[in-house]
Amino acid sequence: MKKTNYLKELSLSAEVVKRGLANKKADVEKIQSWLCLQERQHRGIGTMTGIDGDFGTATELAVKNYQRFLGLPADGVVTTSLFSKLTLNLKKSFESVEKKTNLRDTISEVAHNHLKGFPFELVIKQQTNCGPWVRSYMGGNEGSNWLWCMGFVQAVLYQATSLHGKKITDMMPISYSCDTVGTYGVQKNVLIRNEKIRNNPALVKKGDVLLVRKSQNDWIHTAIIVDVVGDAFVTIEGNTNNDGSSNGDGVYKRVRNFRKSILDVFSMDNWLV
Repeated sequence: MKKTNYLKELSLSAEVVKRGLANKKADVEKIQSWLCLQERQHRGIGTMTGIDGDFGTATELAVKNYQRFLGLPADGVVTTSLFSKLTLNLKKSFESVEKKTNLRDTISEVAHNHLKGFPFELVIKQQTNCGPWVRSYMGGNEGSNWLWCMGFVQAVLYQATSLHGKKITDMMPISYSCDTVGTYGVQKNVLIRNEKIRNNPALVKKGDVLLVRKSQNDWIHTAIIVDVVGDAFVTIEGNTNNDGSSNGDGVYKRVRNFRKSILDVFSMDNWLV
C-alpha cells in the first residue's frame, strides 16, 4: 500500500483563499490546520487558531502573523505559494530522503527525516488523532479511534523499501493494527520475545520494529528502532508522548528500557541486508 495520501494535503482547490471570498470549507480547514501546526513548531508566532472552516478575522490574523514570521507582506491572503510554505515539512518528509548503502540505515534515515518535520496530530471537533499528518499516515482516516503508531511505522518502511526496490508486503501485512503485525511475526517466527532479548540484546538491530506487549498475544504500540545502547532501545515512534503513551500527540525520539518494559521486536534479519 503506497502512502500517497499526503499529496492531498499539499494543495488547495483554489489558487487564492482569503476572508470575504466564497471559500470551500475544506480548503479553510486545511489552512487552519497548518497554521496550528506551525505554532507547534515555532512557539509564539501567533498562528494557533480554531479549525472550523470559516475564514474569519481570527484566521486572517493568524495568516498575517505567519507571513510576518516569514518576512513577507502581511495581507492575510493564502496563495498557492504561501500554502506550499505551510506544508513544506510534510512534502520533505515523504519525498526528500536519499537511499543509504543498506536498508537498515535507510529505514533509520527515513524515520529521522519524518521526525525533523514535526509531525503532530490536532484536535478537530473534539476528536483527537486528526490533521494532515495523521491522514497522511492513515490512508486519509482520522479521529479518536484511529490510533496511528503503526500507520507511521509502515509509512517509514514503505518509503525505505521502495528506495531499495523492495516491497513492504514481502515483510509484513499492511495493517494499522499492532496485533495483526505481531501475530504475523509469531507465525513467521520473526518476532523476538522480550525474554529472549534480555538474554541476548545483540539479536536486535537498527531498522527492526518494536512492539510494546500488553499480554502474550496483545500488542498496544509500535516504533522504529534506530539504535540499541546498553539496556535500551532508541526509537522513533508516532502517536506517543513524553509518557510513552500509545495514544499521544506526535512523533518523538524516545529511549525505552527493555529490562523494565515488555518489548518484543519484529526482526528484519531474514529480509533486510
